[in-house]
Amino acid sequence: MAEVSTRRLLWWLLEGTRGGPTRVKILRAITAKPLNAHQLAKELGMDYTTIRHHLDILVKHGVLEVVGEEYGAVFYLSGWLSKGEVIGEILDESRKK
Repeated sequence: MAEVSTRRLLWWLLEGTRGGPTRVKILRAITAKPLNAHQLAKELGMDYTTIRHHLDILVKHGVLEVVGEEYGAVFYLSGWLSKGEVIGEILDESRKK
């Protein structure tokens, strides 16, 4: 049951909302290596404020965890998420679009 609700949450965050494509890019980057908001903005060529907004949403819903505070805070996939295959499946599916 938990996997079903996880899958629904991720699909909603990544496919069912207007900001989904940006969140997919962020998750792909963080899956490769943990980064802070400034590094993400630079790597993705996006505005820092936009990146912060999407990071805050992903943290609020438990998709990402934060280590550190403020400017230098580094973002990681949440432990429960990095252990499962659901995130990989969803990111792969998003790549096909």
